[in-house]
Amino acid sequence: MAEFEAGPGRLDRVVADRLGIPRAEAQRAIAEGRVMVDGRARPKSFALEGGERVAVDRAGTEEVPPEGPALPVRYEDPFLLVVAKPAGPPTHPTAGRRTGTVVNRLLHMGVPLSGIGGPLRPGIVHRLDAGTSGLLVVAKDDETHEALAAMLSRHEVERRYLALVRGRVEHERFAVEAPLLRRGARIRVQRVAGRKAETAFEVVERLERATLLEAVPRTGRTHQIRVHLQAIGHPILGDARYGGGGDEARRLGLARPFLHARRLAFAHPRTGERVEVEEPLPEDLERALARARPGG
Repeated sequence: MAEFEAGPGRLDRVVADRLGIPRAEAQRAIAEGRVMVDGRARPKSFALEGGERVAVDRAGTEEVPPEGPALPVRYEDPFLLVVAKPAGPPTHPTAGRRTGTVVNRLLHMGVPLSGIGGPLRPGIVHRLDAGTSGLLVVAKDDETHEALAAMLSRHEVERRYLALVRGRVEHERFAVEAPLLRRGARIRVQRVAGRKAETAFEVVERLERATLLEAVPRTGRTHQIRVHLQAIGHPILGDARYGGGGDEARRLGLARPFLHARRLAFAHPRTGERVEVEEPLPEDLERALARARPGG
């Protein structure tokens, strides 16, 4: 059984987003009477105002097997840990995939994990795309999970990324505010029906045919940084889905988007102490950056 305090929105979408499951799976659970809103069954289109208590019976869900190797731990205490995610594995399993994820590795490590997200997302407070490397905070208990989720929604967790983009960016500092909407497997800018999304950028290094940027998302939408950079004509090199593939990416040896979550900083939700963690670029991105520099 997974229980959580709902945010506003359609019941099926809120359940799917919170539990990290396909919307069809959420709708099936609702149709079978396994989803209760404040103790009552509601239809999939029921409009949540926010603050309702939602309970989801996840009986019958397949178990997620522990798998190695262990993830590098950059910070740990009795309430949470910060791990370094490699590029490649998705953050958590889905209805159609139970192996090869960050969650499998966390289970292999034997650390306690919060249960709010259900059996497919134990401990997972926020996600990184499969092709993105870097820092991920994981909750060990439900109280810490809820507190971290609230901090993320209030933009109280500092998250900084490095992205190598095509072309020379005009401004040293700028922000992109463009609502996003999912269309199948892709996310697109959709100014009328999209969800609010904003990212701040700053130039770190200017190269001959590329620019190294620091990206600070002010909201947490899926593929947000990638789509915002595509929208301004500077896609992330190596990001074939959003316009960053091609000869230049191949020249740099990029087999995935040059996007790395390099810094996490926040006031600890249980102790109040400041937590600051940084992760250097992994070897594949360091090599790509060296090739992008003069003489590389």
